[in-house]
Amino acid sequence: MIADGTPGSWCEIRLDRISRNLGLALDLVPRGRRFCAVMKADAYGHGIAQVVPLIREHGVSCIGITSNDEARAVRAAGFDGTIIRVRAATPTEIEAARDARVEEQVASRLVARKLRALRDAGHPVRAHLALNAKGMSRDGLEIATREGRETARAILDLLGDDIVGICTHFPCNTPENLPQSDAEFRAHVDWVFANSDLRREAVLVHAGSSLTLVSGQEVSTDMYRCAAILYGILKPDLGFRTTMALKTRVVSVAEYPKGSTVGYDRAARLESDRRLACLSVGYANGFRRDIGPDAGVLINGREAPVRGKVSMNTIVVDVTGLPEVQVGDVATVFGGADEGQTPVEAAERQFRTIMADLYSDWGLRNQRIYR
Repeated sequence: MIADGTPGSWCEIRLDRISRNLGLALDLVPRGRRFCAVMKADAYGHGIAQVVPLIREHGVSCIGITSNDEARAVRAAGFDGTIIRVRAATPTEIEAARDARVEEQVASRLVARKLRALRDAGHPVRAHLALNAKGMSRDGLEIATREGRETARAILDLLGDDIVGICTHFPCNTPENLPQSDAEFRAHVDWVFANSDLRREAVLVHAGSSLTLVSGQEVSTDMYRCAAILYGILKPDLGFRTTMALKTRVVSVAEYPKGSTVGYDRAARLESDRRLACLSVGYANGFRRDIGPDAGVLINGREAPVRGKVSMNTIVVDVTGLPEVQVGDVATVFGGADEGQTPVEAAERQFRTIMADLYSDWGLRNQRIYR
């Protein structure tokens, strides 16, 4: 979509806050451990091209991606360090990612054979053995089973020293669950080293996300792979601040009499004469249809509750108590000024989902304006 100088809805992104959050996150990394900045979903909707320069300024040497487009965007932004794909990939994807020098996960004979074929054809291969460790049951190899151990041996035979990492993803980071997950991972990693010629000092063993980093628990990882913490989703008590605001404009204001209905299916009925404003944001812009009963926006720093169902590109809010509201005023869905900023918890409650989902959705659906 071509950028519009007068967008109906837009995301304001604070690059200074991303940089500060990154610095705070790096301070939390235990001595001797590494940090991988994960750029999934176009840097959680913030824009890889804008975020990667901040990553470079802080000396981070590893970036995690999921898609080939993300990998190429990272390289186009000038990053020359390590790129790790943090999910499984098809052989076709792997082949197409050679130009971006992506280190791939491997958890199957199929992928191992593809990587071996690339190596035999003269292409450098650096692979990370992905273990499930009784965790996510997503794309990691479960070596608690006989079949899994046989597959692991086949992968190790095919790739040998091309395996430069062993990884997992912890499914839960609560104090009750994380130690168990970590112990399972340690045991499975020990099995891999006991049943291969891999040298521990030559292999990066990595697990853990932003939640792991702030959990206060010691885990068996040489590197934390983090994204959410860069964007202020976690730990405001440690100084982390949100980095994106979603804003829109008032496009009409009118008086409607008692008994009028609002929106599709007459979902709301006015119990008294009300002054209503229409805003140029809707579910096509990431303002979810399944909103909570207390959904609202801020106009001039004051709350205006949503009335009726959310349309594709518009919502209606009640501004009866806000006589100063007029066409052209800016309405804030999330974020905004330091004062009166919508808390993460309130946004997650309003939209019935997590902040990472909202950031990614908003940033990919709306024009981004950088501050």
